Amino acid sequence: MLFGGQVPDLDTETGYRGPAVCRALGITYRQLDYWDRIGLVSPSIRSAKGSGSQRLYAFRDILVLKVVKRLLDTGVSLQQIRAAIGQLTEYGVEDLAAVTLMSDGASVYLCTSDDEVIDLIQGGQGVFGIAVGKVWREVEGELSELPTERAESAPVDELAARRAAKRNAI
Repeated sequence: MLFGGQVPDLDTETGYRGPAVCRALGITYRQLDYWDRIGLVSPSIRSAKGSGSQRLYAFRDILVLKVVKRLLDTGVSLQQIRAAIGQLTEYGVEDLAAVTLMSDGASVYLCTSDDEVIDLIQGGQGVFGIAVGKVWREVEGELSELPTERAESAPVDELAARRAAKRNAI
């Protein structure tokens, strides 16, 4: 069955730093930074603000990033991926586990039932699919051994702290 299954409760205050996200997804930090700069997927817990600050990605962000990577790996255009992400953001976190993305390489279709998937395949539009619930479990497993960080503990390196102190003294 493509749809269904329970998803765990998510802590929206705990996230993962960029290097941990890169390890979990198998991408470079440069790629992660690029996707943030172009607005493809940005961290929802904490964005980078100047030198020494660290982005903090929520589980949902990482799930969407994993879907982005899968779509790119299969040759889907960035424009189509952007459209698919737009559709995914309309769904709540819990609802994402019940979504399957289908693609024919040119377009991406969001399916929420087995019948929609079957209709696409019978119409010749679905060449491959990504069951977001399965990706959810993969990401959960990959992140289980990586360090997390609470949103309120925004670490700043020594140089950034001195710069901030100097700005505040002026």
